[in-house]
Amino acid sequence: MFLGLKLEMVFGQMGHFRWTQTYEEGGHYSVWIQMSEGPGETSCIHTVDKQPHSAYLPLLVAALLLAFIAALFVVAPYVYRRRCTSKFIKTVCCQSIQYSLDNDTPDACGAENSAAKSKPTRLRSLDTFRGFSLTVMVFVNYGGGGYWFFQHAPWNGLTVADLVMPWFVFIIGTSVVLALRSMQKRGLSQMQLLRKITWRTVVLLLLGFCFLNYSPRDGLLSWSWLRIPGVLQRLGFTYFVLSLLQTFWGQKEMPVKTYHWLNPVQDVVLYWPQWLIIILLETLWLCLTFLMPVPGCPTGYLGAGGIGDNGLYPNCTGGAAGYIDRWMFGDNMYRHPTCKIMYHTTEPFDPEGILGTINSIVMGFLGMQAGKIIICYKGANFHILCRFLVWAIFLGISAAILTKCTRDGGFIPVNKNLWSLSYVTCMGFFSFLLLGGMYFIIDVKGWWRGRPFIYPGMNSILVYVGHSLLGFYFPFSWEMRFLDSHWEWLFQSLWGTALFLLLWRPR
Repeated sequence: MFLGLKLEMVFGQMGHFRWTQTYEEGGHYSVWIQMSEGPGETSCIHTVDKQPHSAYLPLLVAALLLAFIAALFVVAPYVYRRRCTSKFIKTVCCQSIQYSLDNDTPDACGAENSAAKSKPTRLRSLDTFRGFSLTVMVFVNYGGGGYWFFQHAPWNGLTVADLVMPWFVFIIGTSVVLALRSMQKRGLSQMQLLRKITWRTVVLLLLGFCFLNYSPRDGLLSWSWLRIPGVLQRLGFTYFVLSLLQTFWGQKEMPVKTYHWLNPVQDVVLYWPQWLIIILLETLWLCLTFLMPVPGCPTGYLGAGGIGDNGLYPNCTGGAAGYIDRWMFGDNMYRHPTCKIMYHTTEPFDPEGILGTINSIVMGFLGMQAGKIIICYKGANFHILCRFLVWAIFLGISAAILTKCTRDGGFIPVNKNLWSLSYVTCMGFFSFLLLGGMYFIIDVKGWWRGRPFIYPGMNSILVYVGHSLLGFYFPFSWEMRFLDSHWEWLFQSLWGTALFLLLWRPR
């Protein structure tokens, strides 16, 4: 990290003196101020007692190492599979279990492939996307090497850490469409689907509530710091609402492919009841956020409170969102929001609160739209990728309009704590691009099989719970001794993340 320090000094009658200097990490500096009686004769002498070190050198070394490992995971298997298709060594390759690109050959490899094709297959790009999101989550939970862009933004703005949860919510939406449609094809009734949905929701809520409030002293429920909202609680409730939408208004049969002006938008028009509900939910969020009166705060306030906005609204953290959560949950909320250190806030604020959950449902619904595109245009990969691109462009333009391409000056700033509408559209933009890119590389071209991210992606809840319980014990992490640089911190973050990836690699 680089620290920029700007000194501004005023010396009575001697005039106004301004001096700016940037200090780099790990260096020792001395500043000598020489003042004289005459105006304009004040000067500063800057000396370096100890040379700073490069804060980004550990990151560069890690990036090169990961690029080399990625080459082993991606390039080497791809080259090997390509060699297996050659006539010269096809017989040798088929002596062991390998993937063959020649599906029409009636040999051992072809028989294995046809047997595999007879079984229902998962969408590898979706599992890979989920596993990639979990991997980034584990990495940033370890501190991301101490770099600011791997930490959550204090209030408005976007960092790498702010990308993870909306990606996961988007994937939940896509999975709901594909999974429930598969269950419907197997003959499950609506009542059976509702029982499965309810059971999974209850499990997620209980896991989130217990693991969130666990302590070695108090057991599963720590009443000393009880917190009601949480990540798994939000994911569980979002999953429940999206599943209900899909169960009651989403099981539509695709019409016969004939020329009609609605064909390009049939994946939207066929599900108009769902869109109506989502529009009503978003209208509710907008009305509560911008029209609800909050005692002691301006209507529509979206700031952090504390010393922000020149200290005019110290107890207004989060505006209507914070007020509703404090009224509903009291002190059973997150007491250390990301804005607390920078803005010196005193009010509790939970980033998994009620109003944010509304926009979490909207984010998941965008993921459902991706699943509907895959179903509607099954087999037409070009159309699927084009639709993903169109949605990405539309959401990206919407985010640019809402924010005016600024951090704080737009109509609705990008804010992960509030799960603002601009945050949802911005994350939808990234989600469609990433899923589309992985779909093209993994499922269409077969250049990459999703390793190693696909393994945790197929066991997402176990990875999350395992990391929550064991992630901060040896050998996943340890008490660091060299805190004056990024080397040990980054190594620990990468080490813990790699161990969790290896745990889910099939034996």
